[in-house]
Amino acid sequence: MKGLKLSMLVGFIVLVAAACGNKDAEKRIAELESRLAEMEGSSTSLSSPTSTPVEPETKPEGPLPAFEFEEEEFDFGTINEGDVVEHMFKFKNVGDAPLIIQSARGSCGCTVPNPPKEPIGVGETGEMLVKFNSKGKPNVQNKTVTITANTWPKTSTIRIKAMVTPAPTDDASGPVK
Repeated sequence: MKGLKLSMLVGFIVLVAAACGNKDAEKRIAELESRLAEMEGSSTSLSSPTSTPVEPETKPEGPLPAFEFEEEEFDFGTINEGDVVEHMFKFKNVGDAPLIIQSARGSCGCTVPNPPKEPIGVGETGEMLVKFNSKGKPNVQNKTVTITANTWPKTSTIRIKAMVTPAPTDDASGPVK
């Protein structure tokens, strides 16, 4: 059952991507990719009738940190397949407590975030380097980085995108004989 739901969600993402190229569709795709990553990382089985429903998390009491990114999305423009590009996302802790990033995960292995290891004090700024390796990733690419921190909500998302020009094929002689 879980596999069927994941397949349906992936199919929907592909359908939305093929249907339109507008900014709203790209944002929706990124949201769905993030949900898919959460579902894949979940330890609760969707198909198990005996599993206990997970209660939604409630907002913790007391002062909390908050992200304020200078930009939540970066477009690398057109790059060549095989290029490794990077972008520094800058942010400020606009909350009322020190900001601690517990993890940052790319939506695939080609997207690698490098979050700060030290807490970011109230009013202080921080940076997160995100690298994208376009090897084997031709055409339009939309990737997300999901950040888990001591904020509310616990996760935040930043995005990168690029138009990757496919590498020329080495074999000009045609199909293998």
